[in-house]
Amino acid sequence: MTEKKTSDIIVAQQGGVIRNLVNQFKLIFRLIGDKRVNTLAKLVPIGAFAYLLMPADLAPNLVLPVIGMVDDAAILWLGSYIFTELCPPEVVDEHMKALAGNMKQGDANDDVVDGETTEVKE
Repeated sequence: MTEKKTSDIIVAQQGGVIRNLVNQFKLIFRLIGDKRVNTLAKLVPIGAFAYLLMPADLAPNLVLPVIGMVDDAAILWLGSYIFTELCPPEVVDEHMKALAGNMKQGDANDDVVDGETTEVKE
């Protein structure tokens, strides 16, 4: 049989977009609490969240209704992306592995058994 490549980071795709968003927020909170992450880098997601709560807006919802909501989401996404890029990669990998370990369902000793079927005609 051929050897299968294994990945260091296992992320389950169950739950879709909502689960991915929740995991991204968990990752950000874990990284903010980690002492190995630069203090100035921690200001990026805090600033993005402050922008969400700020009454002034780059694109007001009343003038540009759709763009007004999209810019808030874009700032949150951009802030989280920049923050994770500014964090040390080994720290991000460590927290991603911990989050992936929490997402596994079922027994950790479950093995995948490869097999083939053959049709027998009598």
